[in-house]
Amino acid sequence: MSTEPVKYNGVPVPAGETISFLAGKPVTPDCPIIPFIEGDGIGTEIWGATRLVLDAAIARAYGSKRRIAWLEVFAGDKAKAQFGKALPDDTLAAIKAFGIAIKGPLNTPTGGGMRSLNVTLRQTFDLYQCVRPVRYFPGVPSVVKSPQDLDVVIFRENTEDVYAGIEFKIDSDGAKRVISLLDEMGIKVLADSGIGIKIMSRMGSRRLVRRAIQYAIDHNRKVVTLVHKGNIQKFTEGAFRDWGYELAREEFADLIITEADLWAKHNGVLPEGKILLNDRIADAMFFEVLTKPNKFSVIATMNLNGDYLSDACAAQVGGLGIAPGANIGDKSAIFEATHGTAPDIAGKNLANPCSVILSGVMMLEYLGWKEAAQIVMQTVEKTIGARTVTGDLARFMSDSKQLSTSEFAQAMVDNMPPLPAAAVTVDTTATAIAAPTTANEVVAAPAAANEVVAVPESTQEAEARPETAAPATTASKDGASASPIDTVTAPAGTETKVSPAG
Repeated sequence: MSTEPVKYNGVPVPAGETISFLAGKPVTPDCPIIPFIEGDGIGTEIWGATRLVLDAAIARAYGSKRRIAWLEVFAGDKAKAQFGKALPDDTLAAIKAFGIAIKGPLNTPTGGGMRSLNVTLRQTFDLYQCVRPVRYFPGVPSVVKSPQDLDVVIFRENTEDVYAGIEFKIDSDGAKRVISLLDEMGIKVLADSGIGIKIMSRMGSRRLVRRAIQYAIDHNRKVVTLVHKGNIQKFTEGAFRDWGYELAREEFADLIITEADLWAKHNGVLPEGKILLNDRIADAMFFEVLTKPNKFSVIATMNLNGDYLSDACAAQVGGLGIAPGANIGDKSAIFEATHGTAPDIAGKNLANPCSVILSGVMMLEYLGWKEAAQIVMQTVEKTIGARTVTGDLARFMSDSKQLSTSEFAQAMVDNMPPLPAAAVTVDTTATAIAAPTTANEVVAAPAAANEVVAVPESTQEAEARPETAAPATTASKDGASASPIDTVTAPAGTETKVSPAG
């Protein structure tokens, strides 16, 4: 009796295993099923390049013992054209079932229209950490003199703030009711106002700061900075700052020293084994991260500040084209390009795929596949170092060789170390398996000052086109060298089992 294969959006689930989560950490089998969303605009091109690079790196690292079973799911323009919805229910169901996904950029209208798909995904799966590592790759053209001085990991709260989406259009019933309520409270608001509500919870703030501090501990980073506008927004952004210090006192008192105590008790010298916890007003932070970038290491901030700050930092090291990102919760994670859809170059094989490729590095690290992640990182450095780059970089590098999107990906593969002697070809078109009965079910695995010197493009162009930027190692919770949440990884070629993170 034949069994109908499980499908999402009409696509059969490939043969593979389901990632589960144990105490908020992924348990990774040898052949995890991972959904992907190509994305809009240049998404198809940069995703194709990314998949080629990731699959090659996994083969180089593990031969035939490990692979990813890719499952296409749909969102954005492609989903709307095929299914009449920009975010089909099956896409959400697949991500819930398999826990981890990776995606290209998605269109979101400005002003009116549908709500941001990225925000919807983050809130649906409670992906409360937006982790954005920013570092410099030698050879990348930059608008500052010393881009290598900036090496930060930004933890942006991902579900609250003004991104909660609580808004009321001018003259709407909702706007009128809120204005009336405020009037009863003695607060006068013009009748022709649109209304937006900013929310900040103690729980949401504390869990984000906890992740940032733990990352600093695990990765030997000596400074954690809380960024806020608490001098003006005292009960939201000011509360974020206060709750951050509160959390540090309660859970990390033996490791944390505040800036006040650093000078009052230690003459400005950080004691061995301690971490400095300080805070900065948001506008001052933008000044300092440009003029004194080496003073910062791990940054924890709210949603809107983090959105601005992560892109500003990316600009210092080259741009958004090599800026990766991860959205991480306790039971799921989505890795994504951080730039826009670049419709002006879509379909022309010109885009820089590094943002998605490096987000793939973060995903591999999150899975615990550090060897494959390291191969990709080293290959990015080698390929850019050889001055073989896509057009966004080549136009600022007079002695470079300009490559198309697909040529850059192939150059990366060619620059990887050779395949292991035991490697064999793996068939990735095997028949489908049944989907898990719950979201977490495991299917058994088979055996100095940075003076600004130039600004090459407008900020609007930077949003649309993936300019270059650079990542650092991704975030971690409890000791994994590069993951925001530790990974419990099944040894290659063995049964899935719980083991300590490396």
